[in-house]
Formats: sequence, C-alpha cells, structure tokens
Amino acid sequence: MNYYEAIGLPKKLGIYVHIPFCLSKCAYCDFNSSVPGSKEYMSEYVSALISHMESYKTTVEDGYQPDTVFIGGGTPTALPPDDLFRLVKAIRRIFSLPREAEFTVEANPATVTFSTLTRLRRMGVNRLSIGMQSAHENELKALGRIHSRKDFARSFRMARDAKFDNINVDVMFGIPEQTMDSLLHTLTYLTRVGPDHISLYDLKIEPGTRFYQNYRELAPLLPGEDAEADMYLAAIQFLKDRGYVQYEISNFCHPGKGCLHNLKYWNCDEYLGFGVSAHSYFNGQRFAFTPDVEKYVEGVTVKDSPVRITSECEEIGERERIGEYIMLRLRLCDGIDDREFARRFGYSFEALYGDKCHRYVRMGLMTMRAGTTALTPAGMFVSNSILSDILEFEDLGHWKMS
Repeated sequence: MNYYEAIGLPKKLGIYVHIPFCLSKCAYCDFNSSVPGSKEYMSEYVSALISHMESYKTTVEDGYQPDTVFIGGGTPTALPPDDLFRLVKAIRRIFSLPREAEFTVEANPATVTFSTLTRLRRMGVNRLSIGMQSAHENELKALGRIHSRKDFARSFRMARDAKFDNINVDVMFGIPEQTMDSLLHTLTYLTRVGPDHISLYDLKIEPGTRFYQNYRELAPLLPGEDAEADMYLAAIQFLKDRGYVQYEISNFCHPGKGCLHNLKYWNCDEYLGFGVSAHSYFNGQRFAFTPDVEKYVEGVTVKDSPVRITSECEEIGERERIGEYIMLRLRLCDGIDDREFARRFGYSFEALYGDKCHRYVRMGLMTMRAGTTALTPAGMFVSNSILSDILEFEDLGHWKMS
C-alpha cells in the first residue's frame, strides 16, 4: 500500500502518448517514428489513440488520478493541428485532468506555428519541449535535423509569446566534428535565450539508424570517449554557473521546473502509455504495445479483431523491482535514501551493495553520506558500467530486515 492508498486518496498516475510521425527521420534516431503517408493516415491513428484511452477510462477512475501527461514522439507537432487539438481535448476529458496537471507536448522548431502554440496553451498544455540539439548549422546538418538555428529562435519566441512559462530545450553532445568550444558556444547561446529546463543528451549510435549504417565513415568524426567525458563535465559546470540545477544525469532546470512526468519514471511510479511502442508500468505489471501502426489501429478500432496489440507483458518480481529502482534512482542526483529503500523493499541498501559502492566512492564516482548513496558527475558519465556491476547481487533472503 502506498501513501495515497493509506490515506484514502486516488494514486497519482502519468499518461504518455506516442506520436510516431516526423517530417524527416534524423540520422541518430532509433525511436519508433516514420514519415506519414497522408493526413488521413495520421487522423486514423489519433482516432485509435482516443478509442484506446477510452477503454481505460473506468480502470483509471477506479483508484487513480492522472496528474502528468506527456505527448512525445516522433514529432507531435507534425500532426495536422486539428488532430493534435482533438487529442489534447480527449485526454483532458477521458482522464478528468485537473487544471494544475503538468501537460507536456514535444515540438520540432520546423513544425510549430504561433496559432497552434496559442491554442495548445489555452487548452491547458503548460509545458513545451523543443528539440534544438545544436546552435551550429553544420552540426544540425550532420544530425539530419530539418530546422535551422533561426527556426529554433523563432519557435522559442513564439512559445513565450503564447504564454508558455515552462519550456524545455534538448541539446546533444558527442556530435560528429563537435568540439568543446562549439558545445560551449551552443550552451552560451541557449542560456541567453533562457529556457526553464535543459536536457543534455550524449549521442549514442544505435542499431537501425543511419549513423549505425554509416559508422565506418562516421567514426573518425566523432569525439573520443575522453573528449565526451570532458564535454559532459564542462557542460554541468557551465549550466550550474548560470543558475541551472542538475537533478538527473541528463536534466537541468531552474528551481521548481523539473519535469514531473519524467520523475515518475525515475521514482518507479506508475504510468500508462498509449500508442505504438508505448510502455506502461501499471498495477504491478510492465507492458508495451505493438510497434506497427497498422496493427495498432486495427487492434484498437476493429471490433473482435484477432490482432493482438500488446507485444510485451510481465509481472515484476522482487529482484526486478529492486534492480529497476536502483537503476532509475541512481540517475537522480538525490540518489538512493537507505530508509526509503528499506521501507519499499525490507532491505538495507548499504548492507546489500555497500561493499561495491564504497569501491566507487574511493574512485570518486559515488558518494555515500548520511544514509544516501548517489553518483558524482564523473560517475554519471559512466553510470551504465557502474550499474551493471552493482546489480550483480546474490540471493536476497539472507539480507531481509525483520
């Protein structure tokens, strides 16, 4: 039983909605996205999303109150405006969303207009996430982005004029031919523009992307691992000096502007995802929906369709819950509180993992103070290898607290 159940209140819930459409596929992107064939195709998909959400209405009403929404992609603003407005209106209606709920929509600088932003804001969308990635035209071209620096400046100005007072901007490092100077120039430009939140992502070369296919030619243009580590640490200090608080490996914000929806993921709170490839953690289960748009639309909208849209579904056991909690909480600068860990799982985090963690403390990659374990900035850059080591634990029975 969690806190909300204990005091008789509905549990909080995040809602994620995936829009798999883009005007062009970026060279680094491994998300489920494609160039749509027609407006009708996108409209059918939005109708399927709404039908799918309607089917969960009663389940959600029975014990949950959604308090965050995130429409991501792909590019949500690539939808015809009327379909985007229809989707936003349906989400608010189906889930009885309170006015104060955080409601985020992702946007590409090349696909937003002032009229669309103004309408979204009036409909209760109160957070915008804009993908800038770089302030340098050559780096944007290398990434396969379809917008320019001027497009970004225009979109950001329009968002402010439309009364958005909570705007995130995405930036990347490790871009082909990027240097420390060019990254800091991008961050200088961006901090002068003044978004409320900045997400700083390390370029990863993932299978199925154009970068992966062309890796042999691309490799000599990429910064080395040491150079990327230097970029990351320099960016952290640069943003800190300009008033941005780091609260997660890749996320920085002005005080009070952290992304409440993404914090649900990192705190292992419940959320429901709708759309192709959307994942959920709900009622003790993790599940995901098919990555195929046609199958998703048919499975949702055709009565008695034999098409199965749930592609994965698993009960989460104790070991998995503990592993996920550690993996996600150590992404946060707050780290893991031993008392909260014991309350959730009945074990002492330090008893289970203290020996390994102390080794990383000596290496300057972790801190362990006052019952809290966290990664240092240097540790965050190599978090994957640290986590894979820490999570190799033995049988838990010996460590259960009475």
